Amino acid sequence: MEASGSLLCCSICGKGLSREEGRYFCPNGHSYDRAREGYVHLLPANRKHAKEPGDDKGMSAARNRFLSGGYYAPLLERLQALAVERTGPGTAVLDSGCGEGYYTQGVWQALTQAGRTPRLAGIDLSKPSIRLAARRLRAGEFAVASAYHLPVGTQTVELLLNCFSPLALEEFRRVLRPGGTFLYVVPGADHLWELKQVLYDTPYRNQEEEIPYEGFTYEAVVPVTGKMQVAGEALQDLFQMTPYYWKIPKEGAARLAALESLEITADFRIHVFRRS
Repeated sequence: MEASGSLLCCSICGKGLSREEGRYFCPNGHSYDRAREGYVHLLPANRKHAKEPGDDKGMSAARNRFLSGGYYAPLLERLQALAVERTGPGTAVLDSGCGEGYYTQGVWQALTQAGRTPRLAGIDLSKPSIRLAARRLRAGEFAVASAYHLPVGTQTVELLLNCFSPLALEEFRRVLRPGGTFLYVVPGADHLWELKQVLYDTPYRNQEEEIPYEGFTYEAVVPVTGKMQVAGEALQDLFQMTPYYWKIPKEGAARLAALESLEITADFRIHVFRRS
């Protein structure tokens, strides 16, 4: 099989990678095996701060099931519209902290349906998540990697997505082309408020802040808010995919387990930036 170009770079020397059926390789002879699902491991051992960094298999599977149920579809639809609006015919897209690839796949579908030919890559620290992402979107490139050491070339990306993931501004500035778009998704003040009321004796609302970032022009904030009825396994999946799962008192978890369903607020903010 003839080798083809890649959005990804060598994690050792930084040179651009080429890919063929079973591996990625760079001009300096460094080679990386592609897993059966198609992803590649580009996280050097000296940057691996845990045996299995990132979200574990259970959390990744829970989030994959929940998002596949369409509960966050309004957010995805708004991201799709912004992606089509703000990119050109042969756009290069990076999803930093892509998780299981739900938003990655949705943006790729929207761009393709709009007649574009996107080149798209997603990175995440979690191998279980990246494995699911690679299965979800065969047309994309996926790598186990850190947002703080992106295996992507300088000024090669036209659209950068970051949905509920670490904000690595220095790297984001590096990889985005001048004039490129950065879509940064964060929870709004009321996100999952009713779930918090069940879990905590004294729930708190999320803080919303003005976000001026050096090297970026802040162009808009797009709110996406609505109610969702969540029941059964999906309610437990939602709980497991949140940070609350690891720190909630047993009493709060027991109150949630006793519920058959719950109407919950989904409240998001999409911050839209342009690379200066």
